[in-house]
Amino acid sequence: MSRILIATGIILIVIGLLWGLLGKIGLGRLPGDIVIERENFRLYIPVTSAILVSVVASVLLTILRMFLGR
Repeated sequence: MSRILIATGIILIVIGLLWGLLGKIGLGRLPGDIVIERENFRLYIPVTSAILVSVVASVLLTILRMFLGR
């Protein structure tokens, strides 16, 4: 269990460091992300981006479990 938590932390650190690069390639502005703009109001709900990040994280954690022997 502790190995999974450490691996998750490392993955989150790497994503945080690469966040600027991910923004440049379009993550955060994908089709399906909801943007509501009014005069003095802006609401942004990254639905598609959240699903994509979730799928990638699930795949990475599955691969890590295979290599860690679980």
